[in-house]
Parts: sequence; structure tokens; C-alpha cells
Amino acid sequence: MMASAWVSALEPVHATRGRVRWRYALRPGASADVQALERAVLVVNGVRKVRVNAAARALVVEYDHRTTTAERVAIEILRMDAVRARRAGAANGEPSAAPLALSAATLLATRSLQPGLQAPVALGTAIPLLGEAMDDFLEKGVTSHVLEAMAVAISIGRRDFLAANTTSFLLALGEYLEASIERRSDELLKHLLKPAVDEVWVERNGEEVQVDADEVRVGDTVIVATGAVIPVDGTVLGGEALVNEATMTGESVPVARRRGDAVLSGTLVEEGRLRIYAEKVGAQAAVARIADFVEQSLAVKSKTQLEAARMADRLVPMVLGLAGATWLVSRDWQRVAAVLQADYSCALKLSTPVAFKAAMYAAGKSGMLVKGAKALERLAEADTFVFDKTGTLSTGRLEVTDSVAFKPGYSPEDLINLAASVEEHYFHPLALAVVEASRRLEKPRHFDHKEVEFIVAHGVASVIDGRRIVVGSRHFVEDDEGIPVAAHREVIDRLHVEGKTLLYIGFGGELLGVIALRDGLRSNSAVTIRRLRRLGVRRVLMLTGDHPERARAMAEALGLDAFHAGLMPQDKASILQALAADGARIAFVGDGVNDAPALSGAHVGISMHNGADVARLASDVALLEDDIARVADARALALATRRLIDSNFKLTVGLNTTILSAAAFGWLTPVAASALHNGTTIAILLRALAGAGLPRGPSVRNESAAQGGVAA
Repeated sequence: MMASAWVSALEPVHATRGRVRWRYALRPGASADVQALERAVLVVNGVRKVRVNAAARALVVEYDHRTTTAERVAIEILRMDAVRARRAGAANGEPSAAPLALSAATLLATRSLQPGLQAPVALGTAIPLLGEAMDDFLEKGVTSHVLEAMAVAISIGRRDFLAANTTSFLLALGEYLEASIERRSDELLKHLLKPAVDEVWVERNGEEVQVDADEVRVGDTVIVATGAVIPVDGTVLGGEALVNEATMTGESVPVARRRGDAVLSGTLVEEGRLRIYAEKVGAQAAVARIADFVEQSLAVKSKTQLEAARMADRLVPMVLGLAGATWLVSRDWQRVAAVLQADYSCALKLSTPVAFKAAMYAAGKSGMLVKGAKALERLAEADTFVFDKTGTLSTGRLEVTDSVAFKPGYSPEDLINLAASVEEHYFHPLALAVVEASRRLEKPRHFDHKEVEFIVAHGVASVIDGRRIVVGSRHFVEDDEGIPVAAHREVIDRLHVEGKTLLYIGFGGELLGVIALRDGLRSNSAVTIRRLRRLGVRRVLMLTGDHPERARAMAEALGLDAFHAGLMPQDKASILQALAADGARIAFVGDGVNDAPALSGAHVGISMHNGADVARLASDVALLEDDIARVADARALALATRRLIDSNFKLTVGLNTTILSAAAFGWLTPVAASALHNGTTIAILLRALAGAGLPRGPSVRNESAAQGGVAA
């Protein structure tokens, strides 16, 4: 073990296949930064996930048991040196500019130094680079750092100190800018979260005092007023306020919160004042857990990233071979030094994750939370989109479709007005739909009535003109109220077959009529599906528990390839499994609790913005707006990200191959080769950071209006 080792000891505590927990010890004086240690261990070959508990000195590592073992991982961790500690620590903050400043000062002083001092100064400046290269060589073999160090060493050996110092400066500048760009891409994603609350008002000894956020404890009473961000997860003890929960739930309309309601950290009090019992604070609060999730998603490498890193590693020996061939042909060490300046490693390894992060940021700004690079990668690969119906292709809100009056003298409009008159103070979805239908009539009318009686899970009852009126389910009207409905079975059965929900209206002991309702189709569902097809999706299917006839009508209106109706919750996951067994790469879009197994089992899961919490947690992409067009936007973004990564790969290979060829032919000096290589690498990283070619903002918000929606 090297003297500068970061972790000095690992004691096994528990191990299972693919997972091990050690108790660790650090070398005296070594960095104790937990996040830096996690980042450093995460780059060990085969490691998938890392968690460090500093208080317990516990290091938990999940690894790919097919490619490595716990013993190999332990050896790599014990070999980690102070250099990696510094790099990992820099990843959590601003990269250090000290090496850059030192190399710049040395370069400026090169020509003014006495000849006897030029060699020691050039060598001293290059020592950090040479040391890192030696560590890399011992750990990994020939890497890009080794090639760069060889180029500097050759220049020093040739006593070309200006070239050596210039190369050291350009390498330090390139490393500093690369680290800054990578950090900037991380900050883009973190910017999507609400900034942390620094100071909090709490009740202490009967008084309201302001304390640092770190001092808030479970059980404290936290005070939050208009314009403030809620700093804890908890329950409202008193007060009332409108809370904007868009940052946490995606719900764009502020919700009323009062005594007994739960509130989440990171949400904004738009109006009012709340006293909140703090139940989860600090790292346990929701906003902190999301920040932790973002950190984890940044660390998880996608298949594309891993392939780019492997490609970069495979190309390093090729560059070394070209340098050797150049020397054999030309016997010119300057050409060799120039060849060793250029490689493919940095641009290939960094541009891919930076592009993914830029895409995830663009997604967040466009109303989509993408949970990592893998989600984008799989979304681009998906060839089959499967939609749940209710709340996804449909609005999830009931609309009146039919009003059938059975008694002469009463029109369909009278039926709606009568029902709405007694339902207007009832907030059940059926009641809201009937009241809305009454408002849309040319001649809405309100019938005076006595006090309304609410019968839970049945309906409502009142008295109009001395006669009892009941509005509710068939069981309520027929069984509880004794009103016969059999005479109208044909109409009732037809409406049922069409998949409609029926509301029965009894008046004066007779069945006055029925009102049929159904879930309204989103106006832009058809537009979104057509756009998905243009984006390369081969099949679009629908799953629903609705009646087959209603499902068939909707599938035909939307132009779907197939549908499955009358499903139980467990049937959805089974259908997806069958499709996957046939080779389909499935993107499943849903919003309900019963959609969670299908969301987690699909190639990629997409949850609607107003979906159940379990569905949003199980999904890979969570929509932050109640707009199905965001599904097509997510697909377009995934494809654009893949194109950006492919184009960056081609640019990297093309530009660096040109530089290497020119250097081998003697057309470039070592300084020129280094400047061109580092310059093109930075340009490619900036291109990735800028998200060149990525869609900016929602693109089909008004497309349905332009092309016309589909009637429900």
C-alpha cells in the first residue's frame, strides 16, 4: 500500500452477493469529506453504488459480481491515494486554481530564468503531473495522463523548457476548465431545486424566534408566512394558507392547507400563515431527499457513458503505438512529444455525462423530471408506447355525455338542471360534472329546494315542490328508495355498454331519467400519439379497466395499434411482460397506484403529473405539468440527446485523429498540438454543456389547437 493512501484499513462487517459493508479507517491527515470519498469509490471498476456513514465509519458498496469481487474492490479502495482524494474533493466544490497559477507563473518566467535554473523549475512544475501519471500507470497501466507526462518529460529531456512549461500550463488549464464545466453541469441540475432555507422562524418558550435552519429539531413548531418556503416536512397545527407545491408534486394550482394537513419542505406559501409541527428536518426532509436523489442520479453511469469510457481507454494504447511508430520512422523526439499531446480520453469520457446532465436540466425546465441518464437512454431506445387510459389519454375528469328523460313533460335540459340544483353543494366528481353541464346550457335554471341530505357513497336527496328528489346510484334509487328502473333497462344497458357512468334521478317516487357521464379525452392526445409515431415509435397501445366497446371507440379515435380492456390492476404488468418477452422495448405511461408495478417493470416508466405518489416514485420520468404532450417532448429530448452524444463522439474522433496525424508528420510542434488538443476538448465540452441541438421548452403546447382535438 502506498504511503499516501487515503483509506488505511477496511474491516469486513457484512457481505452478500454484489454488496459488502466495511468499517473503514482513514490515513491521519487524509480528507474526511464523505461525498468526496463516495465519488472516489464510485469510479472503481465494477462499483455501482456507494454509501458512507461517517459517524459509524461504515462504507457500503454495491458492485457487479459478474465483473469484479469484493476483494478486488477493497484492493482498489486501499490503493486510492491523495491525488484521487483531491480530485474527488474538487468535484464537490470549485476546482483548485493553484496548479494553474503555478504553471502560468513558471511559463511567464521561463525566458528570464538563469540557464541553470530552467531545468529544476520546469521539473518542479511538472512533478504533480509526473506523480499523477506514475500513480495512474501503477494502478491502471497506460492512460492519457501517462501520455501527457511522457510528452512533458521528453521536452525536458530535450532541454526545450519553453515547450515543457507551455505544455504543463495548457494541461493545467485544460484540467481546470474541464473540472469547471463538469461542475457547472452538476449545478444546472441542482438549480432545479428550491434553494435551501437558511433561517427559520420557530416558537421557543412561547415566543417566535429566528434560528439557523440547522438548529430546527423534530417536534419544533415552525412558523411560515406569505412568500416563505416551508423548511420541514410536517403537519399543520394552526392557521390556513395557499401553498404552491409545484416543486414537489408538479401540481400547478396552489392548494389550501389548514390544521391537520401534511406539508412538504421546498413548497411555497403564496398566501396565509401556518404553524407547522416539524416531523422531518434537515437531511430527512423531502427537499433534502430529492437533492440526495439528484446527487445519486449524477453518479449513476449509463450504458453510453460506460461505452465511451471503455472506448477512450482502448484508444490510449493506439496513441502510444503511433508515437512509437513516429520515432522509428523519423527518429525525431519533437514529433513524438507532439503525438503524445493529443488523445481521445478527456473529451470522450466527459462530454457524454455533461450532455446527459444538460439534457436533464432542459427536461426540468420544460416540465419533466428525468431520473438519470439511463432514463433518457432507455426512452430513446423505446419502440412501443403503452398508455393507461384514465388520467393519461383521458383527463380523469367526468363529463356529461347523455341526458335521457323518461317522463313526458321533462326535457334532457330539465333533468340536468334538477340534478344540478341539489348537487351544487356536493363536491363529488359526479356532482361537479353535472353542475358544470348545467352551467353550459343555453338556459340554465335553478330549482328551489329544501335542505339537501347527503347519503355517503349513495347520493343526495331533497324536496322540490313538495316532492322528494333523489340523485345517485342505481342501488340508492332502486333498493333504498324503492323506485323501479327495469322498464328502462334497454337504454340503461346501452349506456353501460358504451362504458358510461350513470346517475339516476328519482322524482316523486318515479324514475325521472338518467344522466350518463364518462371520462373526457384530452384534446391533444391524438396529436401527441401522431407525434410519437413521427419520432420513431412503432406501436402505441392502451390498457384500461373500462368496457371494451368504450375502449374500442377511444382506440379508433386516437389511431392506436391495439388496446386491452376490462383489465384488473395486476393484468397490466402481465401484459407488459408478454410484450417484453416478444422483444418490445416498452415505455409505459400511467398515473395510478395500480400502475406502479407496470411503471417499474417497463423498459422506461413515465408518470403523469397528478399521479399517485407511488407511481411517481416508481417511474423513470415524472411529468411536472398536466399535459400529455410532455410525453412526446420527453421522447424528442431523448433522441436529441443521443444525436448530441453521437455528434460529439464523431467530432472527438475526427479532430483528435487529425491532430495526431499532423503531429506524426511533423506539421505540429508539441505546443501547437497541446493547444489544439486542449482547445478542441474544451469546445466539445462546452458544446455538450450548452446542449447543442436539444429542444428548448415545450414544443407542442398549442399543436392540438392548431390541428384540432378529438372529441370524447
